[in-house]
Amino acid sequence: MQKISKIRLILIMMSVWAALALTGCDEVGKLISPATGPEQGPGGPPQVSVVTVTTQKVTLTTELPGRTAPFRIAQIRPQISGLILKRLFEEGSDVKAGQVLYQIDPAPFYAALDNAKAALGRAKANLAATRLRAERYKDLLADKAVSQQNYDDAAAALTQVMADIAYYKATLKTASINLGYTKIIAPISGRIGLSNVTEGAIVTAYQPIALTTIQQLDPIYVNVPQSTIELLRLKGSGLNHEGTDQNKVKLMLEDGTVYPQEGILQFFDVTVDPTTGSVILRVVFPNPKDVLLPGMFVRAVINEGINEQAILIPQQGVSRDPKGNPFALVVDAESKAGFRPLTLDRAIGDKWLVSAGLAPGDRLIVEGLLMLRPGTPVKATPFDPTHASPGASPQKQSKGGA
Repeated sequence: MQKISKIRLILIMMSVWAALALTGCDEVGKLISPATGPEQGPGGPPQVSVVTVTTQKVTLTTELPGRTAPFRIAQIRPQISGLILKRLFEEGSDVKAGQVLYQIDPAPFYAALDNAKAALGRAKANLAATRLRAERYKDLLADKAVSQQNYDDAAAALTQVMADIAYYKATLKTASINLGYTKIIAPISGRIGLSNVTEGAIVTAYQPIALTTIQQLDPIYVNVPQSTIELLRLKGSGLNHEGTDQNKVKLMLEDGTVYPQEGILQFFDVTVDPTTGSVILRVVFPNPKDVLLPGMFVRAVINEGINEQAILIPQQGVSRDPKGNPFALVVDAESKAGFRPLTLDRAIGDKWLVSAGLAPGDRLIVEGLLMLRPGTPVKATPFDPTHASPGASPQKQSKGGA
């Protein structure tokens, strides 16, 4: 019995020591564990970073595809028929207005000119005698020395000779013009292309196939199609066009480089292409180094105007629902996450231009969106932009997709 009592006493003492040990560990844990406040504790509101929505002045641009076209183009055709004796230019070279390009055999045209000169001389030689005869018959008619018929014949002969002189003068002029046409000259200055004929070819006046083509490349046109829907949107956008250099246009080349010189928007076409529903915008660009060649595909950056009350928000603050519709979460007056459906206009650098859905003063959540739901209490802290990825300056950007 004494042995049993000792065993029981030992068990009771071990239980007391175990209870004391557990109590001590709990107190030690309280001393060494960090404090868990509302931000980090499992029961506190999640912390989010916010930016306050403001308006700013932004110059808006539109980037449209376009194609280059020569400023002037001349298709060279002969104005007379004949034999090509010489080609007097190098294909692909620059030619000046008035430069001789082809020489047509002038021999038959010299002969025609000499023939016209001889005919004119013969008519002039008959003029003096015919005029004297008509004047003499007129005097004799007054004295009844000749009949009226004789005088009428003499007067008609004088008229005929004078008509012949006028006719041969015109013939002489035509022969002289045709002789000048034996030299085919450049009507404009520019870059000349391939020659479709060589020496010895027979050409005809105003033939359908051009001998060659000259294109003026400096300056050069860029034709840009713009949809009528976009044109109507711009007219009703209410953008400010004062002080925006509205007619100045920048150009992006096919390899993505920026063309160093700006162009001038010349005009909007008034005819809509029924197949594409677009109108043509024509821009004139200087091209002193012939960087732009006819037919190149380029992208023109056209000024739309200034949005005086633009709202730009970081792209990371915009989410999309399963249907792809954009939305954002804001911190409301009760420090809860609020849902805002958005209408986006375009991407500008690393930001979105918002058309509807946000107002100045809204606190937009840009960090801490993971697993955040509308109505959830949150703790808002200012967003630190130095931790965000750098983006392009939002002061002047091109239109993109929303």
